Amino acid sequence: MSSEKFDQTMMFRVKTDEDVSASEVLHTVYEALKEKGYNPINQIVGYLLSGDPAYITSHNNARALIRKMERDELLEELVRSYLAQ
Repeated sequence: MSSEKFDQTMMFRVKTDEDVSASEVLHTVYEALKEKGYNPINQIVGYLLSGDPAYITSHNNARALIRKMERDELLEELVRSYLAQ
């Protein structure tokens, strides 16, 4: 083996079952909020604007799920979806 390979930074990503798309996260969180009787749109907007996870219910692990994604990724998905319609 050549030592040249060890002179560079290597990046790798292990894919797990927990890897989900922003769209899947938003749909799952929306349904969890709806099931608990909240207004899902208002709650998701509150979370996206403030970053406060208290806007998202822990029902069906929604809070943990949404916190695994960056808020900008969620916003990108919302804009992409809106413009695609």
